[in-house]
Formats: sequence, structure tokens, C-alpha cells
Amino acid sequence: MLAAGIGSRLERGPNPPPKVMLGFAGKSLLQRHVEILRHLGVDELVVVTGYRAEAIHRGIHEAGADGYVRTIHNPDFVRGTLLSLWTARKELMSGADIIYMDADVLYDHRLMAALLESAHGNCLLMDRNDAPGEDPVKICIRDGAIVDFHKTPREQHDHWGEWPGFLRMTPDCARRVVTAMSHHVDSGRLDEMVEEAFRDIVLSASPTDGFGVEDITGLPWVEIDFPDDLVRARREVLPALARLDPSRARTG
Repeated sequence: MLAAGIGSRLERGPNPPPKVMLGFAGKSLLQRHVEILRHLGVDELVVVTGYRAEAIHRGIHEAGADGYVRTIHNPDFVRGTLLSLWTARKELMSGADIIYMDADVLYDHRLMAALLESAHGNCLLMDRNDAPGEDPVKICIRDGAIVDFHKTPREQHDHWGEWPGFLRMTPDCARRVVTAMSHHVDSGRLDEMVEEAFRDIVLSASPTDGFGVEDITGLPWVEIDFPDDLVRARREVLPALARLDPSRARTG
């Protein structure tokens, strides 16, 4: 999970806490992530910190997640998200199945369940509700296959959906992401968004190790980048979230 950025587009004044510490109904985003991932049987959460890392460490303790969450610090957090994931490249090379997550998403647990339960080892989530502007990352489909993955798609496509910022990877795919990132790093492109490396992998995958898509249209979620996103998160998304059912919790 990438949680290193400053979140300056939220316009919260001087020295705000990291976005992952935003509170919703008495719980931080971090605590909500931990509760959902534990409920669904995910073994461990590794968080890449940067800006005000001490606030995240405190949040981990307050969430009772000291033995569940590990952190990796990116001192160059003012640069692109690709560099943050590059900081965690050893985790991607660990040989484990990986879920990549953006930290600044308020979401229904059924969204994460769709990713974990997918038959696709490598999987993207897609919401077909149209999102305005160039900021959303778009998954573009033509003839049933992914043909582009970008904020500003370049390929012709039949339809597209917004990517919520979560990605499931097999160990082999995770290693290929590290290789893709290394090409950007070696070329000095340290300010790029991590989606550039993901795009390299998604579009170069063979039919046998390619990416599937799970449609989560209709489930409540929002990525919190701008003040309007925060308003929507509190007024629309939070009241629509389904409660976790303790009787259906899984073990890692």
C-alpha cells in the first residue's frame, strides 16, 4: 500500500496528516484497510510511508495492528509514486501473491473480496460508471481484451471503466513489475506515476499470463484526491458501505 504522499490537492492547510489517516465515522482509512484485509484473510499489510510517517506509525498502534502492518520508508516521497513502489521492490520479489493498493480509497469490503476471489491470478478492478476529467486511470477494452491502461488512453477501444487503484499480481507478475520499474528508474524517470510501469506490464502480457478484469460497478468507493472527493466520501460513500459480518471472517 502506497501512503507516502503529501496530499496537497486536498487543500487542508499547513502540515496536515497523511491522507491514510483521514477519519470517517471515528475510524481512519488505515484502520478501515486493516479491518477489511484481516476480515478477508490477507496475511500482512506492508505500507510505504513518506510524509509524516510518524503519524502512520501512531495510527498503526491505535488500530491494534502492530503485528499485522509493516512499514517501508521512502525519504523521497515528494517524487512520483513509481519511486515509492520501487522502494518496496524486495516485497514484490518475495515470491508471494501481491495485492497493490492506493491508500487514499474509501471502499466497500465487497470490492476487495471481488479481487481476492477472482479466478484471474493477475487482476484489475473496473468501475464502468463514467468519471469525468483526465485524472481517473482508465481501463480500456476492445473485443473483450485490455488494450490500454492510462489516464489519457492512446488506443482505440469499445468501452472503458475507471480503475480504483487496486491490483492483484501473481509472484511472476510482481517480478515483471520490478523489471518494468527498473527501466524507468535507470532512465532517470523518478517522478513518474506507478501506473506507467503497470501499463508496461498489462499491455505486454501474453494471453496465458495476462490480466483479467472484475467489474465492481455499483459498489461504493471513492479515491480521495480533491476536496469534492472528501465531501462525496462522507456524504455518499460512507453511508452506503456494507458492514463486515464477523461470522464470515476468514483466516490468513
